[in-house]
Amino acid sequence: MELVEVPVPQPKPAEAVVKVSVAGVNSIDGYFRDGRFRTPLPFIPGQEGAGVVTAVGAQAKTVKVGDRVAWSGVLGSYAEFVVSPEEHLVPVPASISDEQAAASMVHGLTAHYLVNDAHKLKAGETALVHAAAGGVGLLLVQMARAIGARVIGTASSEEKARLAREAGADEVIVFTQRDFEAEVKRLTDGKGVEVVYDGVGKATFDKNLNVMRLRGMLVLYGMSSGPVLPVDPAKLSEKGSLYMARTTLAHFTATREELLARTSALFGMIAEGKLKLRIAKTYPLADASQAHRDMEARKIAGKLLLIP
Repeated sequence: MELVEVPVPQPKPAEAVVKVSVAGVNSIDGYFRDGRFRTPLPFIPGQEGAGVVTAVGAQAKTVKVGDRVAWSGVLGSYAEFVVSPEEHLVPVPASISDEQAAASMVHGLTAHYLVNDAHKLKAGETALVHAAAGGVGLLLVQMARAIGARVIGTASSEEKARLAREAGADEVIVFTQRDFEAEVKRLTDGKGVEVVYDGVGKATFDKNLNVMRLRGMLVLYGMSSGPVLPVDPAKLSEKGSLYMARTTLAHFTATREELLARTSALFGMIAEGKLKLRIAKTYPLADASQAHRDMEARKIAGKLLLIP
């Protein structure tokens, strides 16, 4: 990736141009960069951010110049200006800063749909949250605990385990020191968990199937360790008639109404102090390459942001 000057984008009839205040850094940006997700080249990375509308197309109805907005799923967000379909832009309330908005759109909305829709978590259930100190993980732990679920997390180091516990995890397994399969079985008296939330993918998949209760649910929402290898559905029946879903945020914000409802709930939790964001580090836009190196080294727990 390199920093270059390009013309300020112009809006089509139902689009808006936004001056970017903050852009979020996410795993999906790395997937586009390394070719796992395809897009025509050259391209501007980035899917998430917050800023102020500077121009609107002739048919735009939901936003106007001067509005503070945030977005996710808009490719090209590592920039000073981004152009977006108006339906992807959500209003940012005065109680939420640009940094909070940009830090919560992808990770926060993902955590929200995971516990409310992908598997509707209930009080008393036990959830296994992989990468519990990651960007999604820390928010997922907090939301699960607010529902009244028991949370078992995994983390790669004692420092990350501490952060996960501070977020509310009941138990945290440092998987570099202990086998998470054996530990989950021990912590659940051999019964297993109702749901596994997994953004890791390949490295954890097989053991996930061994730590779930009868008719348990595995929700895959990412692949930081690589894509899961093909699996015979018969394996799910052998392990206990298990359920499995591979989800993505776009399908849980597919309508304007659902996007607004989810962001309203998310921003409300942040404003009321019920959901704490961990903004780990901010970088100048020119240092986007370093942000990706840090993200993929997995040494920094929390959200990484770019400031144009």
